[in-house]
Amino acid sequence: MKNVSPEIVDVGEALLRLQRLCAKQEKCLADVRRKMRSWNLSRLEMEEVERQLLAGKFVDEARYAAAFARERAKFSHWGVLKIRAALHAKKIDDELIDSALREVDGNQQRSDLLKDLQKKAQTLRAKSPHDLSAKLMRFGLSRGYEHEEVREAVRKLHDAYPPNATS
Repeated sequence: MKNVSPEIVDVGEALLRLQRLCAKQEKCLADVRRKMRSWNLSRLEMEEVERQLLAGKFVDEARYAAAFARERAKFSHWGVLKIRAALHAKKIDDELIDSALREVDGNQQRSDLLKDLQKKAQTLRAKSPHDLSAKLMRFGLSRGYEHEEVREAVRKLHDAYPPNATS
């Protein structure tokens, strides 16, 4: 294995590289900062690059939060709690998170949750209907859905498929 030393990049090169990266894919300030730290930029250099990226609209936290929430809800079928936690971990402002989550379609979320639970139920082994419900509840909660949403979806699933059909 080679010994890899951190890459040293000057401010101009860092700005160009990050502009290209941000033009291809939405990035938040936390992502940009992580990248700049790997290049061993000083704090002042990092602040200058951030300022220019923000001024040029290459980085926009609101736009990033909205895109992240839409993509995770639509493609990964994450619930709002998991999306909120992920955005919070990236140091996105709570107001921007709330705004992004308002764009997530609640009806589509419930539909996705029910489909995911149906799919998961087919792969589970359960000793009883209660055991199956508990496993489905844990699964739904781990996907970031709220307790009441998961409970309602599990109830609908049991109504559609009586216990002797699922066990």
